[in-house]
Amino acid sequence: MKILATAAALIFTAVPCLSQLAYPASGATTFRDTSFFKPPAGEKLAIIEFEDLECYACGQASPIVHAAMEQYKIPRVHHDFLIQSHVWSRTAAINARYMEDKLSPKTAEEYRRDVFASQASIASRDDLQRFTTRWFQTHKLQMPFVFDSTGLCAKEVESDCLLGFRIGIHHTPTIIVATADRWIEVTDPRQLFAAIDLAKASLRTPADKPKAGARHL
Repeated sequence: MKILATAAALIFTAVPCLSQLAYPASGATTFRDTSFFKPPAGEKLAIIEFEDLECYACGQASPIVHAAMEQYKIPRVHHDFLIQSHVWSRTAAINARYMEDKLSPKTAEEYRRDVFASQASIASRDDLQRFTTRWFQTHKLQMPFVFDSTGLCAKEVESDCLLGFRIGIHHTPTIIVATADRWIEVTDPRQLFAAIDLAKASLRTPADKPKAGARHL
């Protein structure tokens, strides 16, 4: 852990506050605005993720992200970022946003994870409709006749996409591990745990570090 903390300190002090750090460095995104890369109020550390429910890479990353959230007990800040060529991801995002607003964030997140797990069987909006109908039945929930009659959910999804464009997002998933004043872009989801360890090490103050010769009971 001492070596890890030293490595993190060297990496973070070698670059200006809030400057880019990617882990691994290959494939780093040139962001236009990183002011949004901060954890929610009251949190020291968070995962920020932009995803598209039709994106195969997002589906592969999803179990890793949720395993990291559970192991480190840290929140995820979710954003939709729609890939224009995808056929059904906008509808799926609106469905999930409806559940988030009208049911619960937990229900919406479960739906998103199940959509990812079922991507291979969803090739069209009709397939998504059938999947969603079965999903509501299985979870013993009342499915609305129209998910977004007011258009509010669509606006929320669009707002996320506009935020992504403002930041400079151009692919999904885009995964950021953020502290209050530093962030790491995780360019390979398999390295997410290592990136979180680096971020956690950067949070340690000199008072937190064991003194030379100190005994650990």
